[in-house]
Amino acid sequence: MAGLPQQVMSGFRLDLGPLKEPLGFIRVLEWVFSIFSFATTGGYTGSTDFTVHCSPKEGELVTASFGYPFRLSGSGFNYPNCTAPGYSVKMHLQNDYSSSAEFFVCVGVFGFLYCTATLVLYLGFQHVYRETTRGPVIDLFLTAAFAFLWLVSSSAWAKGLTDVKAMTNPQTIVNNINLCVKDKCSPDRFPAMGRLNASVISGFLNLILWGSNCWFIYKETPFHKPDHASAAVTDETGPQ
Repeated sequence: MAGLPQQVMSGFRLDLGPLKEPLGFIRVLEWVFSIFSFATTGGYTGSTDFTVHCSPKEGELVTASFGYPFRLSGSGFNYPNCTAPGYSVKMHLQNDYSSSAEFFVCVGVFGFLYCTATLVLYLGFQHVYRETTRGPVIDLFLTAAFAFLWLVSSSAWAKGLTDVKAMTNPQTIVNNINLCVKDKCSPDRFPAMGRLNASVISGFLNLILWGSNCWFIYKETPFHKPDHASAAVTDETGPQ
């Protein structure tokens, strides 16, 4: 077992040539956008504001903060008690959208790890990757699986983000608070969602990248190569 790391390192042959080919170049793009997808979603925090008017002349700004994984029902805020000045009522946003957000981040993290592993294989062990048909075939099926996961997770997160936007809209919050009667509450600042919009876009961009990369990996598999081999044999055995 002690000699295994030495055997691995002895087989390592750094070759940056694959980065000039679509197979390696697209994998680098997948690596970058996988990081971007889970980082923009997983690190998000935001807030939404509305104003409570306990008296016609004075208003108190209420801020409701939330963030990943978007379990909004756990995001609380203090609503001023207009009937008892100086006191407040603890309230929460509504609904839980953590499943779609966590699924999307999970796909991004595993996509990043797979890209890292395959880039090491492409750049350091290209001779091992190409010497048997098993490597390209496994790579093809896993890449196709990730393309499908990006489709499902991006679609789910796009729907989840739409719902998050609706439930964190200050007008929606005001409408859902029973104490906001007789124009005592007014919506204020809408939460900044540009970062989350970018995460959804990057998710569908990952779908395109992983899906298109299947073709270039397919060309390395025996599913594609026999066509060229049979054509060569036909030329050699054709009429003299």
